[in-house]
Amino acid sequence: MARVSHDPSSRAEEEGWSQGWWAPARRCPSPNFGARPAEARIDLAVVHSISLPPGEFGGDAIERLFTNRLDWDAHPYFQQIRGLEVSAHFLLRRDGALLQFVSCDARAWHAGRSHWRGRDNCNDFSIGIELEGLEGERFAPVQYRRLARLLRALARRYPLAEVTGHEDVAPGRKHDPGAGFSWPLLARLCGWRAEGRVLRCGT
Repeated sequence: MARVSHDPSSRAEEEGWSQGWWAPARRCPSPNFGARPAEARIDLAVVHSISLPPGEFGGDAIERLFTNRLDWDAHPYFQQIRGLEVSAHFLLRRDGALLQFVSCDARAWHAGRSHWRGRDNCNDFSIGIELEGLEGERFAPVQYRRLARLLRALARRYPLAEVTGHEDVAPGRKHDPGAGFSWPLLARLCGWRAEGRVLRCGT
């Protein structure tokens, strides 16, 4: 008879997790991260959208930005963000390719000034997921499928309770992923309940 392990670390390895890194994602370590507060409960995922330059897809500019290797002189727009040091835990490309920049056990620099349900500094307790796309525009069907798979994996590994957009943790300052993102579709793919732009994980 097969031996059943009740060791959480063993279960994580079986599901593809190792020290906060998920095996199905291509690992691209970013220097832009820090430790989470000791009492942090990772119970929120924040969905973003990004394209560099805005509206242009493909290429490696996003990856270079998150790893501090972007050539600021390669495009006029890059002068507007020159010196910016940011990251996210994950990036989902238009073709569904998934990259991971920061261990989910660590604090990525994705939300900036933010607030959610009485708590400031969402980076402390959230996981940031960037979708390659333009705020207000539509996203690719494969991105929804891969995002749903990722969210379900995160909910099995962490005490994830809700998923929402950057525009909702930083209202007025940020507007992504925007009106083109379908929260009802993501809810159906996850098997969770959507309440406006909020998904209730596991319900």
